[in-house]
Amino acid sequence: MTADHFDQLLDALLDRSQFQPFTVELADAHRFEVDHPRAMVVRDGVAVYLRPGGVPVWFDHESVTRIDGDIIGAAEA
Repeated sequence: MTADHFDQLLDALLDRSQFQPFTVELADAHRFEVDHPRAMVVRDGVAVYLRPGGVPVWFDHESVTRIDGDIIGAAEA
C-alpha cells in the first residue's frame, strides 16, 4: 500500500459522518480494532493508535496487510 493510499484510506475511515469501528491487520499477524476516531493520528504514511488504557500501536503503510471496514476499495497491500 502506498503512503498516500494509506493516509487517504485511514482519513476516510476516521472522518465518516457516523464513525464505525474498523480492524487493522499488520504483516506480523497482529490485529486491532480502531474503536474511536480520535484514538488515531495519521500522517505521511505513519499512524499511531492509542488502545484503551493509552497503550500506543505504531504502524506504517508498509506494515499493513489489510484494513477491514475499507470504504474506498480493497485495502490489501
